[in-house]
Amino acid sequence: MRQRRIGLIGSGFMGKAHTIAFRAMPAVFPGLGEPVLEMLADADEDRAREAAGRLGYRRYTDDWRSLANDPAVDIVDICSPNHLHKEMALAALEAGKHVYCEKPLALTGDDAAEMARAAEAAGVTTLVGFNYAKNPAAALVREIIDSGEIGDIVHFRGTHNEDYLANPHVPFNWRCQRELAGAGALGDVGAHIIQMARFLVGPFAELCADLRTVITERPDPGRTGAMRAVENDDEANFLVRFAGGASGVIETSRVAVGRKMGLTYEITGSRGAIAFDQERMSEVRLYTSGDARGRSGYRTLLLGPEHPDYGAFSPAPGHGLGYNDQKIVEVRELFAAIAEGRPASPDFREAWEVARIMDAVERSARQRAWVATDGR
Repeated sequence: MRQRRIGLIGSGFMGKAHTIAFRAMPAVFPGLGEPVLEMLADADEDRAREAAGRLGYRRYTDDWRSLANDPAVDIVDICSPNHLHKEMALAALEAGKHVYCEKPLALTGDDAAEMARAAEAAGVTTLVGFNYAKNPAAALVREIIDSGEIGDIVHFRGTHNEDYLANPHVPFNWRCQRELAGAGALGDVGAHIIQMARFLVGPFAELCADLRTVITERPDPGRTGAMRAVENDDEANFLVRFAGGASGVIETSRVAVGRKMGLTYEITGSRGAIAFDQERMSEVRLYTSGDARGRSGYRTLLLGPEHPDYGAFSPAPGHGLGYNDQKIVEVRELFAAIAEGRPASPDFREAWEVARIMDAVERSARQRAWVATDGR
């Protein structure tokens, strides 16, 4: 197997999740190549040294630019805060590296467009961390839709609601700062349900949105007793018209008390419907018309080895998968795309499309009107 040497930028929760996936991928999906944990970069030398030792990287640095240009690194993996993605990715692309980047790809659609075009000009593989679309449940739902089992798609209702900032005493952090995070809940978790809607139903045509900052001030960690104004949204809600004719409604929040991983969707077709909740990530609920009188209703499908990708993890149905398994599938896609010389999915161009939609949501909220998602 060909070795692919990994350079990781950022060793927080997401950097750890990526590392777990790199380690596990060859055992779950053999024959695609061997990830080598070559180098780790973090904000200071002590942090980089500790993380490299803990996660198993051969070398470490406090200079991400040296990692991006290191000849021993084949794949640059970006798990840094949002505002750093563009500069890091462009440097890695200029050095001819494949790039694996967390979402959102950039702070604006224009920046994401620049990154996507640079990736295509460089002729390398890119992948963006929309990991919930790598849940085998999403592949099953897509298969049901594509087969016509529930007929023509009429409506999509999607949420991604969490409560990690529901407590008003949580201090101000970079996710609340426009310059560092861009959008708030819309970019942090809303990007996932937008990409999921595109994956399952297709391109957006237009939308009408509302944004709100529920907790307008938070304690300033740099000044005892002082408060600092929150600069981006806590929640976003919008109506959607899809290019294929379906309509929809999407909501996202970081202050939804009680919701820990509230990515859900319900898809209504002309002959049936599908419902899914990521908090029960190995179950899909399916309704089809035509049941006998008194016998109609949703039935629960438990993921099993006959469903896409599940069998690589477990030979028995109903045992269920976990969050990190989605990341393993994601890394599989990256390695397979590199080996086959094809675009990975979702790549920088798909992330650009998501960024354009997020821009349209903010534009619609400012104008209090329906807007086209292509910027017109």
